[in-house]
Amino acid sequence: MTYVDGFIVAVPKKNMAQYRKMAKRAGKVWREHGAINYVESVADDAPMGKVTSFPRSVKMKPDETVIFSWVTYKSRADRNRILKKVMADPRLQMDNKNMPFDGKRMIYGGFKVFLDI
Repeated sequence: MTYVDGFIVAVPKKNMAQYRKMAKRAGKVWREHGAINYVESVADDAPMGKVTSFPRSVKMKPDETVIFSWVTYKSRADRNRILKKVMADPRLQMDNKNMPFDGKRMIYGGFKVFLDI
């Protein structure tokens, strides 16, 4: 059964070029290690909700935008195997000072696909 990891982060607009560079490298690494698909998208129509919303979920600041990303795998077992390799890959090793976003406000999780039309 297909498995998906989803991510939501707030990225300062001034860091978007750095984020794109990091995302391109990350996508390459994920795919090399076996992910089916790697997608990064920037908010285009994600208004601030009164109670909940993508911007509220990551405590978006006025000078930031929301990034919604996902990685697709053949199965959860594949995801676990691939993620272990990705996390150990030196091309993705960054310290908090070099991150183009605040990792403490990242939301992520793994999901079983139950419908794919």
